[in-house]
This record gives sequence, C-alpha cells and structure tokens, in this order.
Amino acid sequence: MKEASKTKEIRAKDFEQRYLQGRVLDIGAGTDPVCATAVVFDQQHGDANHIDRYYGPETFDTVHSSHCLEHMQNPVAALSAWWTLVKPGGYMVIVVPDEELYEQGIWPSFFNRGHISTFRLNKADGITPVSYDIAELCKALPKAQVISAKIQDAGFNRELIFPSGQRPRRLRHPVKLVASIVKRIGEFEAPIRVTFNKWLVRHGYPVDQTLGRALAQIEVIIKKER
Repeated sequence: MKEASKTKEIRAKDFEQRYLQGRVLDIGAGTDPVCATAVVFDQQHGDANHIDRYYGPETFDTVHSSHCLEHMQNPVAALSAWWTLVKPGGYMVIVVPDEELYEQGIWPSFFNRGHISTFRLNKADGITPVSYDIAELCKALPKAQVISAKIQDAGFNRELIFPSGQRPRRLRHPVKLVASIVKRIGEFEAPIRVTFNKWLVRHGYPVDQTLGRALAQIEVIIKKER
C-alpha cells in the first residue's frame, strides 16, 4: 500500500478541510496524491531539489510532500525552496521516514538506497551521519509556525527493530521463499507473521514493516505567518 494513502487513514477527518484547501502542490506524489485536486510534481515534471525554477513564489495555499525530502541532494536547501512556494497564511505538510523506525541504525539505508538523508524528531543526536531534526529544520524557515510535529507509527512493532551493532543480512532462498509465503497470510494469522519476523531479526535479517500497513514516519505541519 502506498505511504500517502496509509497516512490518510490515520489523519483527522477534518485534515483535508483544514490544510488542503485552495491550490495544493504535492511534491513526489507519483500516482498517490494527497487529495484529488492536488497539482502533482514528480520526477517526470522536473527536479524537486530546485522546484522554485518551475513555480513562482507564494503560488500555493499548501505544499505537501510525503517521503520525498529524504531523496533530495540537500534537504535544507530543498525545504527552503519548497517553502517559498507557500502563500502567507498557507501551510506546508512534510512527511519523512523516522530514522529509528525505518533505517533502524543501518546506513546506507537497508530498505531504500535512494535515501540521502535521515530524519529524527526532538532528539539531540541522530543515529546516522546524515541525520536532521525535521522539526528544527521547519522552525528555521522564515515566518514559520510549527502547528504539529509527531511520529506516526500506527501498526509498527518496535520489538522488530534491528539490534544495534548486528550485521544485517539480505534474504536468500529458502528464507526468502518462506518470507513471501508468510507475507500473504491473512490478518487473522498475524501472530504467525510476528513470530516469523522475530525469527528473521534474531538471525540477522532486518524487517521492513512499511511493506505492510505499518507507518514509520514523522509528520510536520507548518503555517506561514502573514
């Protein structure tokens, strides 16, 4: 299931009414935009690192991006460029993987080699050499008021976080075959999946819970003061 759609399921019923009105830009949305009226900007449209080359300043009521900032060459510069597109009184909604839950202390990223940066929330130190506190980055933007900053971990089992210092292994046959079978087990057999995933972790195989319905991310909502 796509991450933006999973996030929609846990957001408040009035989220769209509060934050997704007027002209909305969804950066990195692919085929899973945050709302039906959003203007989608993805790789085929240009370079999101320099999005201010494609749109004028203060063009959108809301700029939304889910799981895109971690792919930017310079997340600080990219975030600043995205922010210039927001109208005064408008919003920016940023969703990024939480480094503890997603990267699990493994760097380069074990589950997505396209990740250039990692993100934490309200922690002095990161667990990778390219870690940023996403809330602090947002607070530093001009005229930015942080409305909300929270970890979203619905469905995530912290018992499956990979142990620090252990060397991660890639799945190989026949373990890979068994994992594919267990993945197809219905919700009523969830304990079987949990037991198998614990076995994987004990034997050095990190588990990406976001391949299922689990979230492992941080969401920050900021408003641009007039």
